[in-house]
Amino acid sequence: MLQFQDIQAAAARLQGQVLDTPCVESRTLSQIVGAQVFLKFENLQFTASFKERGACNKLSQLSAEERARGVVAMSAGNHAQGVAYHAQRMGMKAVIVMPRFTPGVKVERTRGFGAEVVLFGDALEEARAHAYQLAEERGLTFVHPYDDEQIAAGQGTIALEMLAEQPDLDTLVIAIGGGGLLAGIATAARALKPSIEIIGVQTARFPAMVNAIKGTHHEQGSSTIAEGIAVGQPGQITQEIIARLVDDLVLVQEGDIEQAVLMLLEIEKTLVEGAGAAGLAALLRYPERFRDKKVGLVLSGGNIDPLLLAAIIERGMVRSGRLARIKVSARDVPGVLARITATVAAAGANIDEVHHQRAFTLLAAQNVEIELVLQTRGRDHVQQVLEQLRASGMEADLM
Repeated sequence: MLQFQDIQAAAARLQGQVLDTPCVESRTLSQIVGAQVFLKFENLQFTASFKERGACNKLSQLSAEERARGVVAMSAGNHAQGVAYHAQRMGMKAVIVMPRFTPGVKVERTRGFGAEVVLFGDALEEARAHAYQLAEERGLTFVHPYDDEQIAAGQGTIALEMLAEQPDLDTLVIAIGGGGLLAGIATAARALKPSIEIIGVQTARFPAMVNAIKGTHHEQGSSTIAEGIAVGQPGQITQEIIARLVDDLVLVQEGDIEQAVLMLLEIEKTLVEGAGAAGLAALLRYPERFRDKKVGLVLSGGNIDPLLLAAIIERGMVRSGRLARIKVSARDVPGVLARITATVAAAGANIDEVHHQRAFTLLAAQNVEIELVLQTRGRDHVQQVLEQLRASGMEADLM
């Protein structure tokens, strides 16, 4: 059973091997959510994820014979990079099995740490089974991403640092995939501060730990932007610890996570992947639950696919009204497009896209329908643009 002493020993092993990341208050986020929010910047680790803590702790305890044979791990990305990086540092061979859906940025970075990457399966479970097979065939030591006490002990060192830097924290909100991070943090935090409230967060598309502990039957999805916590089967070791030490588990939606990623980028100027934003997503979805509390969040990773980030930014702009699509109908006469664009410019909006439609419309033949994608300051500004277009004699509406 994982003990507080295991986490203290892990902290000693990790000294100088991983970064003691800052844990500081975000005043702006605190104002927005109505709680005092402290962020632990684990996305600043060398591999941009907390996962290297557990990996380093595990690999440091292997025997000389195990080191000589090498290790194998299964991961959608962050655990892979942690194992590959520290195996390379310690002179060990590492084989990493990754599901085929793993973002390319994580695959290439893992290869960059000298690991042999094997892409196998369309789900974590398939990749895990293949990793076990390779371990048996090649005599490699399997390094589990979460269901391992030495891994969880390494992750638990985060709580030691958080409570050393911010001892007044009264609530921790931690993302859950397989549960290694939460199990380690809960073990350390409960020992250091028994009164602290500990809340776990899962994406509604992968609610395995919530179902296992609460006895619920939420359906499981097939994909999520928080692929780092897209785990279909919770760990047995971690489940026992979480059931015993964690106060509650909550679910967040994809939109909550998208909003949290964008807010951290805009407000904190820090890049966080979907899984790393799950804690903030919980504060955004359940603000009353955390109001006036001193809440610690772990920004657990920053390895996000650039194309996914671009989509999140664009969708966030649409939700906030800063990117809007409007339809303008007018008489199809020379200069009408110039009038429309001039009116939009006078209203202070920028045109991102224009689509001039004559054939596929129900308007009279002498009319034209023009679709515009606009960059604006927000929803109120969009309405101002529409009003100015209407005042110029054109029909204009949001699409």
